[in-house]
Amino acid sequence: MPFTPRGTLMIQGTTSDAGKSTLVAGLARLARRGGVRVAPFKPQNMALNSAVTVDGGEIGRAQALQAIAAGVDARVDFNPVLLKPTSDRGAQVIIHGHAHANLDARAYHDYKRIAFDAVLASYERLRHEFDAVIVEGAGSPAEINLRDGDIANMGFAERVDCPVVLVADIDRGGVFAHLVGTLACLSESERARVRGFVINRFRGDISLLQPGLDWLEAQTGKPVFGVLPYLHGLTLDAEDMLPSQPHARAACDVTSALKVIVPALPRISNHTDFDALRAHPQVDFSYVRAGMAPPAADLIVLPGSKSVQRDLAWLRENGWDRAIVRHLRYGGKVLGICGGMQMLGREIDDPDGVEGAAGRVQGLALLELFTELTPHKQLENASGQLMIGGTRALVRGYEIHMGRTRGAALSRPFVELDAGRVDGALSDDGQIAATYLHGVFDTPEACAALLAWAGVKDAEPLDYPALREASLDRLADSFGEALDLEALQAAFTQ
Repeated sequence: MPFTPRGTLMIQGTTSDAGKSTLVAGLARLARRGGVRVAPFKPQNMALNSAVTVDGGEIGRAQALQAIAAGVDARVDFNPVLLKPTSDRGAQVIIHGHAHANLDARAYHDYKRIAFDAVLASYERLRHEFDAVIVEGAGSPAEINLRDGDIANMGFAERVDCPVVLVADIDRGGVFAHLVGTLACLSESERARVRGFVINRFRGDISLLQPGLDWLEAQTGKPVFGVLPYLHGLTLDAEDMLPSQPHARAACDVTSALKVIVPALPRISNHTDFDALRAHPQVDFSYVRAGMAPPAADLIVLPGSKSVQRDLAWLRENGWDRAIVRHLRYGGKVLGICGGMQMLGREIDDPDGVEGAAGRVQGLALLELFTELTPHKQLENASGQLMIGGTRALVRGYEIHMGRTRGAALSRPFVELDAGRVDGALSDDGQIAATYLHGVFDTPEACAALLAWAGVKDAEPLDYPALREASLDRLADSFGEALDLEALQAAFTQ
């Protein structure tokens, strides 16, 4: 049946990474197919992967993906509160797309009342403009210590009086305990607004699961709207966590593939920059985590960082400064993106304490660049021409950074932007490139040009946006078969 919901439904999860984001994305694509103007909405998100919106702000990457699924431009109202961790206890607080302050956990708890006003204002705008709003919770609603002042889960649902569907990941194990235990941690009114369950990532014979589903429905008095299969090889932007396995891709001879490594910085941000590389049949890609010696590679990419000075110190502690020099000596290539570009320079100065204590640190000194961190964040979608290896290739991406960079290396830019600006730098010997532009591998032309620069003969173009669209369609097709769409549609508020 066509999925044509009206009103609001909130998807909450029994755990982080239970499948909330993908369920919202799949339902948004199904609603779009049904001719419904649908908006994704996440009141509060905590993530270091973000995207620039059409209205010039910053939101979580998952909500940008859900906007693509819904066929609408990403806007700040889809994620009015974004928390970008700067340490184990603190985060940059972004309200309606723009940085407000760096707060520790206790200070943010006190600030939630103000943040909730922003959440409610965004929700009201979306509710009046769109036919349907599909809301994504954060983490789990069963976190007893976070109940007071909650704006992300049941606190929001209670305030706007919207129904809830609970999703749980059976691949983790203990799915029935997760669902029943979550209900047990809720208040009576919160339990009443849970309309039913979705079980995610099931593999095997579903008939063997049926006795458990029957027990769950009898125990709780709530229906199971469907059991979603484990879908391998989806090409979808990750909300935050580093991927644990590569994308599905055509088989390649690993011995002849381009070896690309990326240090898994503790505060790595926008690692979605590498999704196209992970999916490329001519690339052998890996993240190198703490305590692992950097292996031999053809290309080292220094990624973005939410705390450049701390992550630069981590690089040195793990021997990357010496490994990069050795890598260049043997003819390897290095690319720095955003914070990685800043690290490649001679100096990073933080006079206002944007990332912590005020002060300056020495960079890797591989490019003649000097960066001063500033409170103002550059947020812009951009396109232009990649200028590398004697070719010009179409590139589209976005800038999210705090800081101004100057220096002689900028006289040989990496990208010529359509706005009449240039970006980044290319070393005189052509071995080192740097850019503030995220998403440089996403267009087929730029991906092929960069792989050719790094050493791939006859580099194949890979259209990452097309792969993502195909994955969203595959997700929606699967959900359409596995879910009781009529019952789910009835669960929306009118």
